[in-house]
Amino acid sequence: MKTIIQNISQLIQVRDEAIDAVVGNNMKELPIIENAFLEIENGIIVNYGSMSDIHGYDYANTTKVINAKGGIVLPTWVDSHTHIVYAGSREKEFVDKINGLSYEEIAKKGGGILNSAKRLHNTTEEELYNQAKVRIEEIMGMGTGAVEIKSGYGLTVQDEIKMLRVIKRLNQDYPITIKATFLGAHAIPAEYKENRMGYLNLIIEDMIPLVAEEKLAEYVDVFCDRGFFTPNETDMILEAGVKHGLIPKIHANELDYSGGIQIGVKHKALSVDHLEFTGDEEINVLMKSETMPTLMPSTAFFLGLEYPPARKMMEAGLPIALATDYNPGSSPSGKMAFTLSLACIQLKMTPEEAINAATMNSAYAMGVEKELGSITKGKKASVIITKPINSYAYIPYSFGSDLVSEVIIEGQII
Repeated sequence: MKTIIQNISQLIQVRDEAIDAVVGNNMKELPIIENAFLEIENGIIVNYGSMSDIHGYDYANTTKVINAKGGIVLPTWVDSHTHIVYAGSREKEFVDKINGLSYEEIAKKGGGILNSAKRLHNTTEEELYNQAKVRIEEIMGMGTGAVEIKSGYGLTVQDEIKMLRVIKRLNQDYPITIKATFLGAHAIPAEYKENRMGYLNLIIEDMIPLVAEEKLAEYVDVFCDRGFFTPNETDMILEAGVKHGLIPKIHANELDYSGGIQIGVKHKALSVDHLEFTGDEEINVLMKSETMPTLMPSTAFFLGLEYPPARKMMEAGLPIALATDYNPGSSPSGKMAFTLSLACIQLKMTPEEAINAATMNSAYAMGVEKELGSITKGKKASVIITKPINSYAYIPYSFGSDLVSEVIIEGQII
């Protein structure tokens, strides 16, 4: 089955030769075809070019023609860091923040991650799935074609497995590409407050082997930061994960200079995420690695944190990926377009850099760079068709606006 998208004002992120990521100053470059067409067959990109080249094109085997009507076409967003399987919401904590409580103070009162863990424990797997599928459908409609989802609101063997089974079911039921990450090391449960080693042993000896045995996750993650897990604890957990075939990813340096970036690089983590506290030492460590720095400005926006030094990182020659961190406590939104707006407004990234970060580089951070992230022959045909707009810079410029006309995931309009 073939589909032709015609009358595209700008076909964005066209890469004739596939690359893994866009690095440093190259992030300022965004390859484009003006007045273009795109051909899809059996869910795969097979051809593209200028509309001037389409005259006399053989439509005999084409089953569908889509008129983009002057809209822009670009790859669907890849959201490489989310927590969207959770129970309920936490707007009371939102009000607590307004009234002056910090993220850590809320956590000490039993809020934060522990609050979500309590709610999740009292929620059935079916109820959890029904809540999560609403969020999946929401982000697909906003142009996300691939998403990583973490566990971490279970904090018991049974509840972590429950979360991961919901993620697996979502992956089976929806066309969006989904990757699962085991994040049992998201917080220390209240009952282990005086027995941290007991909880570490539970993660290492019980949770990780079971997750690996049931093939419920591809990645292992740890919240390595002030007030959560130490570098030594993180080292132990990542080492155990790697022994069971899980690829490291890591929450690092959101709240302080935690040593998390260094530990992530040591274990060849696919990505290190958050990075509000990133200095020269951390940049130098990342420069010697293949680990993708992933920034989530919506978290800093929501919590009132200092933003990560994106410009300094790119000027040093690093790549950057962007993600939403969609979760109930610190970033309750999965709108990647708003993340791009924050990247441009607060991180001082150009629209080209932001689009590269949210497509090519975020695909790398999720391990799907061979399949998604660019308009390349042979990759999955997952694209956004925008409403008619003046240029791609209008996407981050017009924050809050709904600019999506159609979303196509693996060749199918959703």
